[in-house]
Amino acid sequence: MAEESKKKAEIKVSGMHCASCALNVEKSLKDLEGVEDAQVNIGTEKATVEYDPEKLKLTELENAIENAGYGVANEHVILKIGGMSCVMCVKAIEEGLGKLDGISDVNVNLTSEKAYVTYNSEITTVANMKNVIEDLGYQYLGVEGEKTEELEEEVRAKDLKDKRNRIIVGFGFGIPLMILPYVDIPLPISMPLFMLIVSILPFIYVSYPIFAAGLRSLKHKNLDMDVMYSMGIGVAYVASILGTFSIILTQQFMFYETALILAAFLSLGRYLESRAKGQTSTAIKKLIGLQAKTATVIRSGNEIEIPIEDVQMGDTVVVKPGEKIPADGEVVNGESYVDESAITGEPIPAFKNAGKTVVGGTINQNGILRFKALKIGKDTVLSQIIKLVENAQGSRPPVQRIADKAVSYFIPTVLTIAIAAFLFWYLSGATLLFALTVLISILVIACPCALGLASPTAITVGIGRGAELGILIKNGEALEISEKLTTIVFDKTGTLTKGKPEVTDVDAVGMDELKLLKLAASVEKNSQHPLAEAVVKKAQEENIEIETSENFDTFGGKGVKAVIEGKEVTIGNRALFKDKNIAISEEIEEKLSKFENEGKTAVLIATDNSLSGTIAIADTLKETTRDAIEKLKKTGLKVVMITGDNERTANAVAKQVGIENVIAEVLPQDKSEEVKRLQEAGEVVAFVGDGINDAPALAQSDVGIAIGSGTDIAIESGEIVLIKNDIMDALAGIQLSKKVMGRIKENLFWAFAYNTVLIPVAAGVLYPFFGITFRPEFAGLAMALSSVSVLTLSLLLKGYVPPAKKEEVDIAQ
Repeated sequence: MAEESKKKAEIKVSGMHCASCALNVEKSLKDLEGVEDAQVNIGTEKATVEYDPEKLKLTELENAIENAGYGVANEHVILKIGGMSCVMCVKAIEEGLGKLDGISDVNVNLTSEKAYVTYNSEITTVANMKNVIEDLGYQYLGVEGEKTEELEEEVRAKDLKDKRNRIIVGFGFGIPLMILPYVDIPLPISMPLFMLIVSILPFIYVSYPIFAAGLRSLKHKNLDMDVMYSMGIGVAYVASILGTFSIILTQQFMFYETALILAAFLSLGRYLESRAKGQTSTAIKKLIGLQAKTATVIRSGNEIEIPIEDVQMGDTVVVKPGEKIPADGEVVNGESYVDESAITGEPIPAFKNAGKTVVGGTINQNGILRFKALKIGKDTVLSQIIKLVENAQGSRPPVQRIADKAVSYFIPTVLTIAIAAFLFWYLSGATLLFALTVLISILVIACPCALGLASPTAITVGIGRGAELGILIKNGEALEISEKLTTIVFDKTGTLTKGKPEVTDVDAVGMDELKLLKLAASVEKNSQHPLAEAVVKKAQEENIEIETSENFDTFGGKGVKAVIEGKEVTIGNRALFKDKNIAISEEIEEKLSKFENEGKTAVLIATDNSLSGTIAIADTLKETTRDAIEKLKKTGLKVVMITGDNERTANAVAKQVGIENVIAEVLPQDKSEEVKRLQEAGEVVAFVGDGINDAPALAQSDVGIAIGSGTDIAIESGEIVLIKNDIMDALAGIQLSKKVMGRIKENLFWAFAYNTVLIPVAAGVLYPFFGITFRPEFAGLAMALSSVSVLTLSLLLKGYVPPAKKEEVDIAQ
């Protein structure tokens, strides 16, 4: 390898624990063809690699590390970009940034005008990315999260005003010039010369941004729509000048008004597109708008108002009626109702007093609250939701690859068609004027922008709409898979049921019931299991003094034991008692069966390996469970319930909610295996669980739906996160996904249909039969409308209400 062709990369590696890990990483890197040397320092957790960039890319080095079972600690940044007008701009920026050393992945979203970049901060910086963007001729507007919203709005407003002025000038001069030849007005000079003098300055003003963008693209060896539009209006205007002075062409070739109106239509298309794109991100703007700008905190015994950025963990924050809560925390003093609807979608305000949690962005209503700030800045629930929605809006579903592939071939194909059509007509005996008109029409009517906007606009609006409804969809792939689901699996406890079980029966053997309850509660107070909490709660209600236990131990999914007052107390299910060889009498077996047939969970209690009784616990169903299950079944989905309960109890609960498919007696760690078994049988599976205990099953499923409980949500779990603790939202999430995917397909259909139908018409295929062809001006109008129609279809999603949410939204309104 020649010295000058070598590159050195420093890669931050995670997951290494010892020297052998470092050796494994070194070996996996050295095995790659093109790597000359690789050294891994376990102390700094960095791999230093010398490699040949002709043979290897940085991403291949990173993939080798990940394939060896370790992680690559890359940075992620979202860059705001101004000045993009079409999908070819996206391609230019992606390719430009992708050429920078240290960048692993770039995804540019034309709709949100953001670049989502994964990069190695040891090799490149945001400053380097800024230089690339500006060298390409686009505007760098800062990093997402920085306070650049005002700059963004300023740039957008200035851009819209500039486009509007050019449109007015273009049509203001172009339309009179179009009418002029049909009106008998005496002129001091010839008509062509008069049109040249009148049109030249307006033409330069209106078309300057198009020519500037086209030249910039050619400079960077990119063929984009600005190049084609420049060719179209440039050919029209130059032909007119040649005709005016009878150089090669005659005075028949008068396209002055055509060139001017074309440039105006192109500007109009981009003006409408920019306005529509601004509306696609209103959901994220609403979320950002929820954030408080200032906070009142107590410092040195005094209340002082400070910027939100200066709030620190542990600060005591004071919130007065009508004010926004500035951070997440726990109430230490005061009582009030808090409107959490902007985050949870719950229209009824939540009562808050000492010990209750509050979240930033919600509104205090009627009392004064003092709370301790526990999460600030980017760690708050609201900030996490904003970040999730932004990342999701930047994702690409697999269906978009069709459009991306079509766009990459589009411009060379259109140029070929335009030149071929020109030669065909000219060589077939048509006039040069006709052949030139056909060429110009093809160049300006072709539009890959509609193709490029079909998916990102629908995803941006659809995911934003989901956030407004309390349904957080993490990526475009989740949308696409949700449309193909065949099976939906529900965890029972806390998902179908409220997750707040209560003791219904206490049946003692050889002791009184209060004594049995005391023993059970003294053991169960050490456990976090919902059934354990129910037993402890019942003992507290009965004013039973709970004893201190010793030697507490758990048996995964089966039960617990501890020593109370010198006696070993074992609490659990049949499986645990069988393992421990504790005999269960026939009488108790009958009672167990009775409880289980009623849908109750029965736990057995033994003292020193002798059966002491049983406690029955029941968990009530959520109000919407039966209705949601019925509606899911009507969509054709197979509904499955999975639970750790025994089969009899599970079937009793399933019967109450209308579920026929039950998987019972499943240990928590085995739920993911059951999901895998369904997938191996050919099912496309969604798993609905609480996002904490069900993390492996959520990860294994094709689409994990994590159900939250209001503002206490596990955002990192599942592809879809439901803020409300309501399974009706799982159905609403699936309905929203299907709607968004349907809109993407509709957009793609119209985008393909537009180009497939109108390019041949512009090429003159209908002329021999019906005498129909396109005037270049109308071709420009059609091009402008194609992108706007796709954007409009996507914007209609802003008002979409999933049928499952319709009643709730109607009540809220």
